[in-house]
Amino acid sequence: MTDRAPVPDDDPAETETAAPQAGADAPVPDASELSVEPESSDETESAEPDPHPIPEDRGEVLFYEPGGSWWVVAIGPVLIGAVLAMEISGPGQVHWPVMIIFGLIIIGFSVVQVIAARRHVSVELTELTLRQGVRIIALDEIDTIYPENNGPDAQDWESARALGELHGVPRRRRGIGLELADGSLAQAWARDVRRFRRELTEAHTAVALGLPPRGSGAD
Repeated sequence: MTDRAPVPDDDPAETETAAPQAGADAPVPDASELSVEPESSDETESAEPDPHPIPEDRGEVLFYEPGGSWWVVAIGPVLIGAVLAMEISGPGQVHWPVMIIFGLIIIGFSVVQVIAARRHVSVELTELTLRQGVRIIALDEIDTIYPENNGPDAQDWESARALGELHGVPRRRRGIGLELADGSLAQAWARDVRRFRRELTEAHTAVALGLPPRGSGAD
């Protein structure tokens, strides 16, 4: 009887082929490549200060126009009262619902109109600032105040933009030509333009001479 050679048990440690590790042959990145680049210096630089800041203490108010009067709101009630008086005194029926609705519409429209006018068409000149509508500029931002044009030819400043948020000089107002510090032309405006020009010129001259506001206590 022939002896059969024993078959050796397979050793898993010897027969199992180790799988290559993923990325084993990939090059190791240099440490300098992993460093974070510093932020640009432009992002860290602070914004440049405004060359013509609005002072907290603007001084005394030299000129003021509200832009709209609240007495306009009284027109609606007066009209409604006159119509009601005619209907009550007449033989016909008094139309209370119609009168109430009509009165609310007129009063509401008048209130909105006055609020918009007092916001966008008001003027306030102080010793250091000029407000036209909602825009405020420091008087030292004005380089030149042009004289009134009494000649037949139009001046360049008469076609310049108006100060404030409106496209042009508001109705029933007149403009005053200005050259601003950046070289651009503009128009200040007011209803009483003669008094406004006088007060604006005096205040601008005082700022140009470095005179302090009245009541500031400066020597």
